[in-house]
Amino acid sequence: MKICVGLSGGVDSSVAALLLKRQGYDVFAMFMQNWHDTEGTLHGDCEWEEDRFVAEMVARKIGIPFYFVDLSKEYRKRVVDYMFDEYAKGRTPNPDVLCNREIKFAAFLEQARKLGADYVATGHYCRKSESLDGNGEKVYHILAGTDPGKDQSYFLCQLDQEQLSRAMFPIGDLLKSEVRAIAREADLPSADKKDSQGICFVGKVDLPVFLQQKLKSVEGEVIEVFENYYPDNALYCLQQSILEKGEPYSDQELETLATALDYSDLHFETETYRSGKKHIKKTRYKAHPYACVAGKHEGAQFFTIGQRKGLAIGGHQRPIFVIGTDINSNRVYVGEGESHPGLLRKCLKIKQEDIHWIVPSQRMEIGEQRKYEVRIRYRQPLQKATLMMRSEALYIVFDSPQRSITPGQFAVWYAPDGEMIGSGVI
Repeated sequence: MKICVGLSGGVDSSVAALLLKRQGYDVFAMFMQNWHDTEGTLHGDCEWEEDRFVAEMVARKIGIPFYFVDLSKEYRKRVVDYMFDEYAKGRTPNPDVLCNREIKFAAFLEQARKLGADYVATGHYCRKSESLDGNGEKVYHILAGTDPGKDQSYFLCQLDQEQLSRAMFPIGDLLKSEVRAIAREADLPSADKKDSQGICFVGKVDLPVFLQQKLKSVEGEVIEVFENYYPDNALYCLQQSILEKGEPYSDQELETLATALDYSDLHFETETYRSGKKHIKKTRYKAHPYACVAGKHEGAQFFTIGQRKGLAIGGHQRPIFVIGTDINSNRVYVGEGESHPGLLRKCLKIKQEDIHWIVPSQRMEIGEQRKYEVRIRYRQPLQKATLMMRSEALYIVFDSPQRSITPGQFAVWYAPDGEMIGSGVI
């Protein structure tokens, strides 16, 4: 059996290759370059070259062949262009999920197969299992990694059965500390290399600068919404009454619960006044009972719900968070404090065409509901929720209100045994 390891120069993929070699497999390594541009990145121009150098040293140390492939065209087309498009629509994409679905287990797998590989192995902290269906055909499952602090199954939530049939995750049963120990014991050049951060294969970026390659900066207003806005907002009050009533929920009630407040009813009037000894005439906004214009920004598309950095708004005792954006009016809405009502929601919606089941036979029928554990971002602790399938969409109703439910991100649901069942775009 011939296995291609996606060797990134990091410790995880290095140990994955080492373990497979020790197990007697015919192993070779392939390093992929997926990005050339440096605009907006926060690292040196040649970081990928350093990663390649380390990866090549690791391959030499282990004693396996090393290959290089440039997939930058595919990466830009399938991942980065998708990112730009989603941000332009005011949504927050997850490029790492797309990178795995479209690059590592698609374009990269295709290149590995051309070199004779039967499988592609990566350094993901997740596990794979097999079972037989009613027809005796193999079915592949993804399970959370053993290390709860490093579980990376979330990033693989869009893989299908064909991709999983060719995938291997050699370190999924190990703790990160064990992986480091194995690397040091084997004296691998990557043993003490820091984990990569930021966008998959791009690295850490100044997101606004990075996005400005295609998205224009346009000055707009930052609106701070006060908590007393919500008891007088019709949609918010209707949502609270539906939640107080409880299940069963009608289709319309679920749609109402999943609808985010848009704050379009907030309007501000200006007034003129005279300032200073010379009584210079100036303009200011009139006091508003529910909100105020708190500052300026350079483009609503550069902000995401839950963000607290880059707002440049002072004078508050508690942190300020983005609670909403409006691309059409170029407004960013913020609220003070982690428990601000604008940050919290109990229900989200996934359109039928955006639902993905890891094992197709596990899909839910119209009208069915199930209890699962769900996360709406990487590293978020699993949250108990009820999934309710309707003809138009899947609705996820959480037991407890969730912070920063963000359009464009992926919601992923798991069975109690850690099996990842499915995912979808919020």
